[in-house]
Amino acid sequence: MKTRARRAGGDWRISGGKLWITNGTLADVAVVWASTDEGVRGFLVERGTQGFASHEIRNKFSLRASDTAELSFDDVRVSDEARLPGATNLKAALSCLNQARFGIVWGAVGAARACLGEALDYASSRKLFGRPLSRTQLIQSRLANAAQRLTAAQLMAWRLAELKEQGRATPERVSLAKRNNVRTALDIARDCRDMLGAAGITLDHHAMRHMLNLETVITYEGTESIHDLIVGRALTGHAAY
Repeated sequence: MKTRARRAGGDWRISGGKLWITNGTLADVAVVWASTDEGVRGFLVERGTQGFASHEIRNKFSLRASDTAELSFDDVRVSDEARLPGATNLKAALSCLNQARFGIVWGAVGAARACLGEALDYASSRKLFGRPLSRTQLIQSRLANAAQRLTAAQLMAWRLAELKEQGRATPERVSLAKRNNVRTALDIARDCRDMLGAAGITLDHHAMRHMLNLETVITYEGTESIHDLIVGRALTGHAAY
């Protein structure tokens, strides 16, 4: 963590930057995590504060509808009241990740459902050699495979939600579900895009859009490799990082 905050009398001065911040140019307040001599702390920085600037990141292939920004802090001065009093170490920041990852578990299922539904509709209406594409064995096999994997992802999301209500959704369980469901959704989106044929790369269909967005989802809030290590530590009892 390169962004740092240092005490200046009764205030704090923040210097550094943050990349890939969703709604970074739209939000009136930024939640900023910074290293201090007392450990990682969280701060609220209001738009318009001297030294604070946000810049939109352009030319994205993925998540094009999302505002994504770079934030910069040039000796930004905030009062001690802007410090999050309950955030006393990195655990506070990482707890936000678990909540975001839980939402992604469900969002990925929604994207996969949309892709499968579109592919099924297309296969039923597209005629090939005088019969619907859906009457071919290869297409039925691919649709069945997608339905099987989607159902498994739905059940994992449902079970994780049940555990969350019981207070038993550990970070390792959340990581396992995020890893599984995003990979599943991405594979389904890619295969459904392929089943749409050449039409699958046009704006007339949605599988390509979901596929490109999922390429980002599989990276943010923890890559597959990070979740491998989290789950691996839980299985073996050894931290490999």
